[in-house]
Amino acid sequence: MGDVSKSDTPLKATFKVRLNGETVTLATVGQAYRFISNLSAVEWMEFRSLHDEALVALERAAGNAMLTVQATNALRMLFVRAKLL
Repeated sequence: MGDVSKSDTPLKATFKVRLNGETVTLATVGQAYRFISNLSAVEWMEFRSLHDEALVALERAAGNAMLTVQATNALRMLFVRAKLL
């Protein structure tokens, strides 16, 4: 897939993440990819390996919808460890 951030492939779960007092809803691969790639690398530094795994999983899921379970699980692990959920 060319541009992962434009993917409308649905995730297996919808995440509602609070950031800076606002709730962000992440329901598609593209929304999740934009969310975790638009924050600076410094913000994800503590969770670098989980962040990298989530990005790779989202990239794969954008090209193959059958991989959305893995992408959803990778996001869940990242968000739980970062205490965003």
